[in-house]
Amino acid sequence: MRKFSYIAAAAAAFMMSFTMAAQDSTITTKKQAELLVPRPALQPVQSLDKTLAEAVDTLDTANPHIRILLMADYTWKYIKDPSYVAAKEIFSEYWTHDYPDPYRESLESLPNEIGIWVVDTLSQYRCPNQTKVFSKFGYRHRRRHMGVDLPYQTGTPAYAAFDGKVRLAKYYKGYGNLVILRHENGLETFYAHLSKILVSEDEWVSAGSIIGLGGSTGRSSGPHLHFETRYRGYAFDPEWLIDFESGVLRHRFFTLKKKYLNVSSNYVPEDEQEEIDIIEGDIQEEEAAAKKAEEERKAAAAQYHTIRQGDTLGAIARKYHTSVRKLCQLNGISERTVLRIGKRLRVK
Repeated sequence: MRKFSYIAAAAAAFMMSFTMAAQDSTITTKKQAELLVPRPALQPVQSLDKTLAEAVDTLDTANPHIRILLMADYTWKYIKDPSYVAAKEIFSEYWTHDYPDPYRESLESLPNEIGIWVVDTLSQYRCPNQTKVFSKFGYRHRRRHMGVDLPYQTGTPAYAAFDGKVRLAKYYKGYGNLVILRHENGLETFYAHLSKILVSEDEWVSAGSIIGLGGSTGRSSGPHLHFETRYRGYAFDPEWLIDFESGVLRHRFFTLKKKYLNVSSNYVPEDEQEEIDIIEGDIQEEEAAAKKAEEERKAAAAQYHTIRQGDTLGAIARKYHTSVRKLCQLNGISERTVLRIGKRLRVK
């Protein structure tokens, strides 16, 4: 244990200057994050090693809400005190064990962009299953598919992707045996079609904890893991967060855009140029929508005159306080055009 004491002493000394400042900062945008934390902290995160050593002890730090976890392989890491995290309001509001979506909020009530710390320096991540996605998020056979399906043999351990608290753990309709975890950042993750559930509602679990066993319960055509990510009840493509083939978490800090909460919004690879293209596309869409709205406004305000016997362009122009030239422009005609009785002529 002498080696552990050396480790603990070094860790405690480091924590004196680190812990309070690191955890009290509220970061809401990627720009703020880049100012307050090192750039590498925003880079992709590797999945937990499957041979992660067993925890053997914990030590207190200068911050009562942060502890040092000592591992059996003589390594250590910082962790948040689960009792402190689980007491936060996020784990009490809209908290129910009865159904998947307790929020029932309108999409319009959500901001256009939501800054989310997926993991920070004191939390970890475990890929639900490193494999190729065989059924993606979106519409499938004209039905909404709110997550991704990952190949998963019956009896295979299913792991929690992030630290969180079990909100629902039971059989639920088409999901079959379902576990829903709520996380400190407000996200919820769904693990469906399990053959067996190994956690209880209101239990706190860490990233990498076994929460159940793979299976094919509910509306399922064969053994697989259905995995969802949701915010305030709205599902978005989990591939925005996780590269399942490599097992890598794409972001520590993620900007969730409201448009991602549409079931038709699939993940788009986010290299720099493609992100620029997406932004420019958004601007073009907004400009096109504004132009369309203006045209519709003008169309709604348009005024027409039904041509009668004896009408002339000059007489109509005087009646509506406009000019012959304007009438011709509005109707795509010339001053020599023959006016036909009964035809409608736009005058404004």
